[in-house]
Amino acid sequence: MARGCREVPAALLLCAAAWSCAAGHAPEPDQLFRPPSPPPPQRAPGWTHSGRVDPRHGVQLTFALRQRGAQRLAQIVDAVSDPRSPRYGQYLSLEQVRDLVQPSPTTLLTVLKWLQGHGVENCQSVTTRDFVECHMPASTAERLLPGAEFHRFVKGQQSTVRSPRPYTVPDELAQHLDFVSGLHRFPPERRGSSSTRDTKDVGSGQPPRGVAFHLGVTPSILRKRYNMTAGDVGVVANNSQACAQFLEQYFHQADLAEFMQLFGSSFAHRSQVDRVVGHQGRGKAGLEASLDVEYIMSTGANISTWVFSNSGRHESQEPFLAWLLLLSNMSSLPWVHTVSYGDDEDSLSLAYMERVNLEFMKAAARGLTILFASGDDGAGCRRVPGGNHTFRPSFPASSPYVTTVGGTSFKNPFLVTAEVTDYISGGGFSNVFPMPQYQAAAVGRFLRSAPKLPPGSYFNRSGRAYPDVAALSDNYWVVTNRVPLPWVSGTSASTPVVGGMVALINDRRLGRGLPPLGFLNPALYRLAGGGHSDAIYDVTHGCHLSCLDGTVQGQGFCAGPAWDPVTGWGTPNFPGLLRALLAP
Repeated sequence: MARGCREVPAALLLCAAAWSCAAGHAPEPDQLFRPPSPPPPQRAPGWTHSGRVDPRHGVQLTFALRQRGAQRLAQIVDAVSDPRSPRYGQYLSLEQVRDLVQPSPTTLLTVLKWLQGHGVENCQSVTTRDFVECHMPASTAERLLPGAEFHRFVKGQQSTVRSPRPYTVPDELAQHLDFVSGLHRFPPERRGSSSTRDTKDVGSGQPPRGVAFHLGVTPSILRKRYNMTAGDVGVVANNSQACAQFLEQYFHQADLAEFMQLFGSSFAHRSQVDRVVGHQGRGKAGLEASLDVEYIMSTGANISTWVFSNSGRHESQEPFLAWLLLLSNMSSLPWVHTVSYGDDEDSLSLAYMERVNLEFMKAAARGLTILFASGDDGAGCRRVPGGNHTFRPSFPASSPYVTTVGGTSFKNPFLVTAEVTDYISGGGFSNVFPMPQYQAAAVGRFLRSAPKLPPGSYFNRSGRAYPDVAALSDNYWVVTNRVPLPWVSGTSASTPVVGGMVALINDRRLGRGLPPLGFLNPALYRLAGGGHSDAIYDVTHGCHLSCLDGTVQGQGFCAGPAWDPVTGWGTPNFPGLLRALLAP
């Protein structure tokens, strides 16, 4: 994967020296991160152990170097993302972010000396100098990280190398590293997984007069429901959008062209992705990748589109982290990114989640909008021996610095009518991140007014609550491997739909000389809670699934007026949302 990275030993030593000379005074270190403790080894279901690898077997490790300026970065994100702030829209460049967060010269020199002392020379860094990726034999990695042992695990046709034992680092390194990636985590599942699903009851009688009948969700149905006209397409040259793909999920340009030929006749559109960043495999197209590309290019029609493709088959690579490294190494990026993948919070280390959250803060400071699918497990369920189950929040959906998208269904699956909760729509409250200020009033109203809440032992009512918005997630048409497939469902569908609309609003803002929306949540919660009732369709009916036990009996939270942890604020009414987000 071409990243434009520099070789570490010489370049980063030079960078460290230059930084100490040019910086004047370094920012004060902050206490956002605790000293790193290795995550417990986590083996995903279905992986079978097949023995220890040969000592010469190559592994790839990513070292997350301790950053500086995290508190200052959080203040900047608040200022540039809040429409009430005089600094709204005054985003930082990648180089300015680098100058704010880059590790101290002491951290750079200490880590590089440690690596070189073990003969590790094949390394690369990124522009922000806070990640170092290294290739080495397994035997070297085990000497570098005492306790680690590299074994092979197999799941179907997949094979990966991980350590079933925790690693340690020397005491003198602990204050300089957040974590080492490539040892423990198994490839993640899609948290907004697309799938086919049985249809719901149709209801009786003929369609009401003036209500459109349909046989599944297509671009024209989305445009009808969300009041998008043929003129709602991109027109400016300096706008772009992107989706990220992992785990050997690839799209085919021929599928996109056929999809647009079948379903894109009513609006101007593009039939090709303009840029693929990473490796685009030659195998069969994936349903997930096809869905994401086809629908972000349907609502974000005629806007230049990129695909970030991280195959994730390297035995020691975590593809999600590889995507974040790409964002930290590219000065010019699309303004909107959608991602349909995630993990359960309790399967991840605290150090990893806090660091990834800071990567989202860096993106927000640069004016990027990042949207994640809320997941397809409702409130989730963490089963505990003895029956004391709890809900299971998903990350990065639970990050306070991304916009999380839930799912809805038409009340009647064959009519363009009002929406209700899609019972799979992920949502709930983080057990890791506290509730951000921008949503405190809205979530507080929900907690006070909801007629029935699950028992308090099932969720953390003071945590970051999600989703933020929603869109249709049920019964989509997708073309994959040149075959049109109906009834594809999941928040993987709703996320690129909302992402395309955000990119289209950016198009109008850029055309007026306004900055792009950037981190959307402060503006979204302000407008949705401030009287812009025409910007959002409020979804007030339906509940999502959770633990199937004697207490909650498979039901999590239920939708209600205004914000709720099932559909967020609701689904977009595009012209109203556009007006609200174009307002000064």
